[in-house]
Amino acid sequence: MWDTLGDTLMEIWMWIWNNLVFINLIFSIIIVFFQRRDPKAVWTWLLVLYFIPIVGFILYLVICQDMYKSHMFKVKEVEDGLNSTISMQEEVLKTKAHDKDDFIYSEFADLALYNLEVEGAILTDTNELEIFTDGVDKFNDLISEMKNATDYIHMQYYIIRNDELFDEIRKVLIEKARQGVEVRILYDAMGCRMFPGKLLKELRAAGIEITAFFPASLKWFHLRLNYRNHRKIVVIDGKVAYVGGFNVGREYISKDPKFGYWRDTHLKVWGDAVMALQMRFALDWNFATRKNLFTDSRYFTYNGERKGCRRMQIIASGPDAKTENIRDTYLRMMHKAKKNIYIQTPYFIPDESILSALTIAAKSGVDVRLMIPCKPDHPFVYWATYSYMGDLLEAGARCFTYQNGFIHAKGVMVDGAVSSYGTANMDIRSFQLNFEVNAVIYDEEATGMLEEIFLEDIKKCKEITGKTYAGRPLIIRLKEQVCRLLSPLM
Repeated sequence: MWDTLGDTLMEIWMWIWNNLVFINLIFSIIIVFFQRRDPKAVWTWLLVLYFIPIVGFILYLVICQDMYKSHMFKVKEVEDGLNSTISMQEEVLKTKAHDKDDFIYSEFADLALYNLEVEGAILTDTNELEIFTDGVDKFNDLISEMKNATDYIHMQYYIIRNDELFDEIRKVLIEKARQGVEVRILYDAMGCRMFPGKLLKELRAAGIEITAFFPASLKWFHLRLNYRNHRKIVVIDGKVAYVGGFNVGREYISKDPKFGYWRDTHLKVWGDAVMALQMRFALDWNFATRKNLFTDSRYFTYNGERKGCRRMQIIASGPDAKTENIRDTYLRMMHKAKKNIYIQTPYFIPDESILSALTIAAKSGVDVRLMIPCKPDHPFVYWATYSYMGDLLEAGARCFTYQNGFIHAKGVMVDGAVSSYGTANMDIRSFQLNFEVNAVIYDEEATGMLEEIFLEDIKKCKEITGKTYAGRPLIIRLKEQVCRLLSPLM
């Protein structure tokens, strides 16, 4: 029997080997004609297929699989019933765009209108926010708010580590669940792949609803591997919400010696923008659990104080979106810049449109500054980031590496007037593949505070000048070019 099986396998292998060129041709046609991707990405995949036949196509299916998007996400529809509100806001924004007495409206009403029409992102103007840049401060505040919860806690993170930070959070959540507070936790299956099953059972036994986004049938592999839910949202009692870059883990409270101090940006929000974040959570929860939160209106009634007047939109992007909403928002912000564009991101792998917008702005006299980490958490991405830095320096932009630990903040600030912070990195993965969420803040005071923080961060940075960049060792240049060549695969 074994001899027969061996002969059969050998025959199959010989057939594949003899027809390898034809098989690769078929796979190449699939990549070229069934993909709506950047041509550079297509060419990169064709090279991968050429050098590692068949295996390259399997990698392509795991990493890209755009051909399956419509099937995978067709059930994830927006259940908002906001058409009348959107129509009303469209008229207001079109009128306000000509209001010269209101600088924000006159300069950025078209940006708000774009997000409204493309994504249904309602512009709210009753908001207040608090900015957290330190993980200990952020989580102390979050835990305090959770302890005061009386109705529900909705929590969504890309990474939740089973360590001392989550142990403290877990105890509060279990206590609140036993008091009758509804607790829902949504986590990304890949980001939390090491999350122990025993802990899941403990949480569920306490009455907590916890589920994974895109769980794998096998722990380390599945065909939706590349679509990750990178959002970090918490909504408590319909009164307050959090969104930003901090995940749940000891490194985010600066307890990992590999990274040292962890510098991030997270927003605490009061006002009607809380309901926009709630809706974002509910859509993801509905998709992951098939349980419809939209049937209960109490989840979509703002119960807190309207103590501010900051204008905000909550925007999202992901494989389920028709457009790259966050990328397009960044683009429109950059195109409108007259004085400055400040960017913080741990990963800078822009597509051609973002890179072009920044280089044109820099050459036009706009003060373009980019801040990235001085150390890698993902070396491959880190060296690709360094390669793109050269394009900015050549155009006259200024580039800085953060020296006081690791910077994970993700934001863009323009002209001291409009800013966007959230979960999206300045890279192709965040623009096209990950599920992301950002707050767009149309407010001079709030954006001014974010810019002040940015300028304070610069004092803890090393500036990379054109001369310094040109003096890189040959081995570093080689790393950069190889990683840049492969960056469309990221």
